[in-house]
Amino acid sequence: MLRKALPIRFILLGAFLLVGLLPTMLITGLAFYEARSALKTEIQHDIQTRAAATVDEIDRIMFERLHNTASWSQLEIMQDVRIGDVDKRLSKFLAELKFSYHDIYNELYVIDNTGLVIASSKADSIGKSRTVPMVWLSTKVQQNDVQLAHIVNGQLLIFTDIKDLFEGDKVGTLVTVFNWDQIANMLEGEVSGRSGAALFDNNNVILSVSKHWPETQATDNISATANAKGYQGYDGFSWHVVISQYRLEALAPIQQMAYIFIGLLIATIALASLIAVPVATAMTKPLSKLTAFANNFIREPSNAPPPSAGNLIEPLEITALANAFSKMISDLERSKENLTRAAKLAVVGEMAAAMSHEVRTPLGILRSSAQVLLREPNMSADGREVCGFIISETERLNKLVSTLIDSSRPRLPEFKATNISELVEQCAAMLRMQAEKKNISLVCDVNANAIAFCDAEQITQVLLNLILNAIQVLTDGGKVILSVSSTIDYVAIRVTDNGPGIPAEQRGQVFEPFFTQRAGGIGLGLAIVRQIVLAHHGEISVHQSALGGAEFRLQLPIFEAK
Repeated sequence: MLRKALPIRFILLGAFLLVGLLPTMLITGLAFYEARSALKTEIQHDIQTRAAATVDEIDRIMFERLHNTASWSQLEIMQDVRIGDVDKRLSKFLAELKFSYHDIYNELYVIDNTGLVIASSKADSIGKSRTVPMVWLSTKVQQNDVQLAHIVNGQLLIFTDIKDLFEGDKVGTLVTVFNWDQIANMLEGEVSGRSGAALFDNNNVILSVSKHWPETQATDNISATANAKGYQGYDGFSWHVVISQYRLEALAPIQQMAYIFIGLLIATIALASLIAVPVATAMTKPLSKLTAFANNFIREPSNAPPPSAGNLIEPLEITALANAFSKMISDLERSKENLTRAAKLAVVGEMAAAMSHEVRTPLGILRSSAQVLLREPNMSADGREVCGFIISETERLNKLVSTLIDSSRPRLPEFKATNISELVEQCAAMLRMQAEKKNISLVCDVNANAIAFCDAEQITQVLLNLILNAIQVLTDGGKVILSVSSTIDYVAIRVTDNGPGIPAEQRGQVFEPFFTQRAGGIGLGLAIVRQIVLAHHGEISVHQSALGGAEFRLQLPIFEAK
């Protein structure tokens, strides 16, 4: 009777509950403590990362604003301050600048040495008297002293002197009114809920805060501080960002986890007490079904949920279950990564195709229409001039589209043994007529045995770009020399001209995207050149030539890189 009333499986199950319940509680408590510590550490790290990213972004934004002010003050149009901007050319330029930067600047204006506003992006400010603001902070950008005034009413005044281009004397002051709300919005964007962020100066004075910053100071919160490190040689102003997160809100998942652990523990005891016998007698079958479901989930997709297994306590089945789900998760992750890569490639291809079709087609129609209009015998001189503008600008936009597509979708090189000397001569022949139209001498000094392992089409693109750049900057009577030499390891190509050259302080920037000194240029040509050369495991640099102009030096490996 006793054996029938209390089978051994019940005894084993009862022993498991008694022996396993206490360790389970201890393990659960330890797991909760470790999870709480790990979450707190992760939150602290996340806040620190966000604070560092925020202060770096502020440094970048301020560098751009200072760089803008310094650059604009050196423009030739700023010299109109000497004649009081009588034709309002400078005011129009400032208004266009403000419009192009949207809400970044509230106003751009220029005052003369007497404090009178000579030109402004706001017409009603012209003619008013404004004194040069008191200097709060000062730094040097592009060899210009740029100053900042104290922040007032959400505005930061950035100003620098305008110097006479010939005599070097101060003829006025350029003032850019930066919308400081941009910084406040940035801080607001870095926090959520009852978190707060603030920007402090080097004297620990608050410069800007998010909406909930005052609330985060009244309780014991999790916070992190990040100091400014500067940006691209700009040392910053030693300010720092503090982000503080409400502790209870940050640790809310842990509190929820504790309630879940307690609820699951109670539910486990109750369920084990109620269904101990059926679970003990039929635990293997559900486990086998669940394992089979996990193994076949990827190979035979199904919307059916996994079969319920009850309280699983058999070690072998639990191991099998863990392995099955681990395999399923691994398969799902691989599938997700493959789908993500495919989606990205598809988006890139669609964007390139859309740009090529949607932009080039109307440009071709505009150009053809302008060419047809030019054939009209009674067209006025002004009409012919406008048609010429349409044709030249559509050609320029078409080149811009091609350049953008090439830069965003570079092709991998197809390496083959190539005679670089012949390649250079072919490129020179293609551009010789264009050089002769400007009375420019194009000279080739090549080594007949210069062979390198490269993609001939891409290196042709590089050479044409470098030669065409030289032709464009040279005036009547200029000279371009193309030379090729070789060593044991590489082939060296030099494109030398006697043009104006590139200042030493700008040579490190010429290969950066969108950096250009030529009017109408977009600054992508040399960036693509550098991209192609690096893909060939080569090197490219710019120097001053013996002729007084610029010299681009290109090195290509003779043998295929391993």
